[in-house]
Amino acid sequence: MRLLPMKEPDRSWRAIKAQWKKDAESIGEDFTTFSTGNFTAYDGLTKEGDHPSLHCLSDGERVHAACQVSRLMMSKFPDPILRARFVLVSPVYELGIENATKYAQMMVALFSGIVWLSRDTMAASHIRFFLKSPGDSQYFAALQASTPGSLFSKFTIDGALIECSLKEHEMAEPA
Repeated sequence: MRLLPMKEPDRSWRAIKAQWKKDAESIGEDFTTFSTGNFTAYDGLTKEGDHPSLHCLSDGERVHAACQVSRLMMSKFPDPILRARFVLVSPVYELGIENATKYAQMMVALFSGIVWLSRDTMAASHIRFFLKSPGDSQYFAALQASTPGSLFSKFTIDGALIECSLKEHEMAEPA
């Protein structure tokens, strides 16, 4: 799975909602009731089309999750940070069509996508990732341990907020 910008025509918010509506209705869920409130931020951001801060986790066939990703300065940090919030997941996870193990794998893939963005197109040395709930922190608890091969110089979880600092890229020695 890859974290990609939401863009017309395949990964637009409209297309994602249509897919998620089919998923919910396939088990008899009223999508209008299901989506009330949850999708408000996305509906507002996409009112006039694509929004550059919206990203989706896709396996090429379907979208599993979405979030807003912004690169910004905060007084608390000396360098730009990457902030990921408003995490939404497909109804296949919310409604139990997929099991808890698949949900955990998807959440880890979403976080991994944020880390990848911080090292690539949205360069940042610090990440603030807002989980869907404090219960999701269990999937990331092991990352708090300091190990030699870790990507992180600091990794904390407080409630539903992950804050981490990435180690600087090590320069390869010339051969």
